[in-house]
Amino acid sequence: MFPEIARDDIFRLETERLWLRWPRAADAPTFSRLAGDPEVATKTARIPYPYEQGDAEAFIIAARAENARGEGLCLALTLKRQPNEAIGVVGLHGSAPRAPAMLGFWLGRPYWGQGLMSEAVGAFVDLAFGLTSIERIVSFVLPSNAASLRVHETLGFVHTGRGLFPAPARGGEVEVETLELRRGAIPTTFATRRPRLKST
Repeated sequence: MFPEIARDDIFRLETERLWLRWPRAADAPTFSRLAGDPEVATKTARIPYPYEQGDAEAFIIAARAENARGEGLCLALTLKRQPNEAIGVVGLHGSAPRAPAMLGFWLGRPYWGQGLMSEAVGAFVDLAFGLTSIERIVSFVLPSNAASLRVHETLGFVHTGRGLFPAPARGGEVEVETLELRRGAIPTTFATRRPRLKST
């Protein structure tokens, strides 16, 4: 799905306040601490609670492998002033021809309420539409996750229904809101500069 430019771990996407880069082995303790917060983990379908460092290490290995194959793209969020300190993750996972790609993200609780997730996801989906031929992106959100729903709505995602979604970390299926963003529908406010490649 993603071209060669995104398949190298020097790939970085810049926004006003953030760098989005490939996750690294060194991120595992931070991922475990931030994603292991029950206020973060339990609002997702796939992050177990408790979330141990070994879980984070396995996630990073899988994400880097998916990135390298071009089947998806998973990036760690960092503040520009602290590029080695991950604060969250955003990912888009592969789609079959003519099928939508699936979006997922989380942000550490100390960074909530600053508009960082909207900034990151807006840049990320703009990048995805720019680099790939996908026509639509879907996302599944727990109805109780008001902050995530606001991020989606801010970025132009529209509600397409409600249904059950596999949630292995929650012990089975959970009810979710289904949202969708079609190519060209993201508000221009969140259009970003194209990615820069830099050595790290």
